[in-house]
Amino acid sequence: MRATVKDVAARAGVSPKTVSNVVNGLVPVSERTRSKVEAALAELDYVPNLSARGLRNGRSGVIGLALPDLSTPYSAEVAHHIVEAAHDQGWSVQIEETGFDPQREHDLLSKARTNLIDGLILNPVVLDESAIRVGGTLPPVVLLGDVVQHLADRVWVDSLAAAKDMTLALARNGRRRIAVVGADQGRGSATSLLRSRGYREALSEMGIPHDPRLEIGCDYWTPRGSAEALRAFLADNELPDAFFCFTDSLAIGALSVLADAGHRVPEDVVVAGFDDIEDGQFAVPALTTVSFDKKALAVNALRLLTERMGSPKRAVVDVSLPYRIVERGSTGPGGSRG
Repeated sequence: MRATVKDVAARAGVSPKTVSNVVNGLVPVSERTRSKVEAALAELDYVPNLSARGLRNGRSGVIGLALPDLSTPYSAEVAHHIVEAAHDQGWSVQIEETGFDPQREHDLLSKARTNLIDGLILNPVVLDESAIRVGGTLPPVVLLGDVVQHLADRVWVDSLAAAKDMTLALARNGRRRIAVVGADQGRGSATSLLRSRGYREALSEMGIPHDPRLEIGCDYWTPRGSAEALRAFLADNELPDAFFCFTDSLAIGALSVLADAGHRVPEDVVVAGFDDIEDGQFAVPALTTVSFDKKALAVNALRLLTERMGSPKRAVVDVSLPYRIVERGSTGPGGSRG
């Protein structure tokens, strides 16, 4: 017969309520007690009865994760860490792609409101179009990324400060014509707007005149998207001193176009990205980037979501993760900079 919560409690020498607290992850438990319960769970091969749990507490045991574009390496890495962190806490994860479509966000929030999922981790792109702006009580939801609001918990990296720091780093050794790839094209992307602002602030700090022609937009933040945009740019403009690409995927596309055109990186022009995806380490040359801990992003998002489920009316929490600039071969010799 399948082991019950009472069986686990007896084996661990704790109450059934304590076992439930460990399994559900909604109430803090001391590390010593948690270890005893987890050992008993493993020994008895305990499997939570999610259907029974749902009947008792109105929860499904499933959370939603919604990202704009699941085809990107960045999304894959974030999803991996969130799924791993969720499974550690006994949650299953339903992964969705919003495709920059606010209606999909509305649909997912509706699922959370009707308890088809217990909560939602959402990466919106444009605040003005996001379902988060709609009035009414939100279900348990945590936002990822750059959309600034005061309605839901959020985990983010300071794109403005990081973009400014990267631009300043690229300007070393007298580089003054610094182009960006991924500039906003009127869609109002929060990430694009903040990274563009950080880039411009760095130029202003260094006394470098802002040249709008060096802000290169592209329809898709993929290697193909940046390759198409960069080919068009190079057909009508001189090669700049540096390209700061707003994601590593954009930078990988840029490296390909520059190599095809016979431009050497980093000898003729330097290239940098943002996000520190694993693929960037194996680009030729390896990619300089803005790095942050994606596992910490996932762990904090799950922590905030769990806390929100347990305390729906608590104050909104905003968690900013640290970042660092990692210098690799695409900007010349050098190590990591904090």
